[in-house]
Amino acid sequence: MSASHTSDVPTLLVKIFGKDRPGITAGLFDTLAAYSVDVVDIEQVVSRGRLVLCALVTEPTVASQGELRATVHSWAESQKLQAEIISGTGDNRPRGSGRSHVTVLGNPLTAEQTAAIAARIAETGGNIDRVFRLAKYPVTAVEFAVSGCETEPLRTALAPEAHTIGVDVAVVSAGLHRRAQRLVVMDVDSTLIQDEVIELFAAHAGCEDKVAEVTEAAMRGELDFEQSLHARVELLAGLDASVVDKVRAEVRLTPGARTLIRTLKRLGYQVGVVSGGFTQVTDDLKERLGLDFASANTLEIVDGKLTGRVTGEIVDRAGKARLLRRFATEAGVPLAQTVAIGDGANDLDMLNAAGLGVAFNAKPVVRRAADAAVNVPFLDTVLYLLGITREEVEAADGPEEQLH
Repeated sequence: MSASHTSDVPTLLVKIFGKDRPGITAGLFDTLAAYSVDVVDIEQVVSRGRLVLCALVTEPTVASQGELRATVHSWAESQKLQAEIISGTGDNRPRGSGRSHVTVLGNPLTAEQTAAIAARIAETGGNIDRVFRLAKYPVTAVEFAVSGCETEPLRTALAPEAHTIGVDVAVVSAGLHRRAQRLVVMDVDSTLIQDEVIELFAAHAGCEDKVAEVTEAAMRGELDFEQSLHARVELLAGLDASVVDKVRAEVRLTPGARTLIRTLKRLGYQVGVVSGGFTQVTDDLKERLGLDFASANTLEIVDGKLTGRVTGEIVDRAGKARLLRRFATEAGVPLAQTVAIGDGANDLDMLNAAGLGVAFNAKPVVRRAADAAVNVPFLDTVLYLLGITREEVEAADGPEEQLH
């Protein structure tokens, strides 16, 4: 009987428990092979060196079923393992419609938090089919494969719960497109880097406090970005152009930024930045980090001095979304297969336009609007939202380059 026609035929669930070591899976199936059974399904989990191996196979002839059971138990005992064999009919029940990946980030991740997330999934009608740990540091990242509930209602239900219990939760629909998101575009200030670039310039002009006040108001969405940009840049008039090199040297990358970009590039992604800051800094970042795209405002410099004006097209909230679309077109990537990362109100259009919008240590208005929110200070945790494990990151990285 072919394993593809097992819906109504007798099957056996063979479960093996014990200390993991090489050869157990091969040994079990070598034992089963003597009874000409077909393999319907296999699941294997190893946790702290302990193995749980489940094999769903077609039932052998009535005459040999007792012998199969005795032989499997005898083999397991010889390997210092435990065996359980359960009779039944057909395959595992099909997963429900509506499938999502729920990624939970905790630092640490507690049993109470996990219980709350699992309970809320159940309340939405979702079933947890599989659970898999993506990373144990710098945060604990766990992924739940959930079926039986559509992605949007599940995301809506989990977002307030995550905020209440203090974990980050990302909900994305399952499917091949998850691995096919081949363009990542991120904001620069307070996302790719820890600083606000205009405040670094302002510190050299002696007007840091005034600029910071306007910046905060703009990021909260209380001021028109273009007006606030011009107001802040005017305060820089007269600065010597040599300050550009000083600011470049002062820029601090966000922890995990290099790891994020390097891993994405090695996986074949294209990576870009859009910024309400200045090309004098983003062009340098593009070269240093090997970015594919970079766009920002440009400080006007005349006779070796900053004029207090910007030149060219203004990169504001709408401009960031426009640039995301432009980068996607140039990269040959459908917009649905893009990822955008940002923290401020002027990133909202870009986050909404992308296939996956990630709020990184963002303002409340941005967290509420984004598809996913990350509130730990490590930018490379965004990789976990794409289903990339810490082990995969490290396998592609040189030990001397790892940040964590």
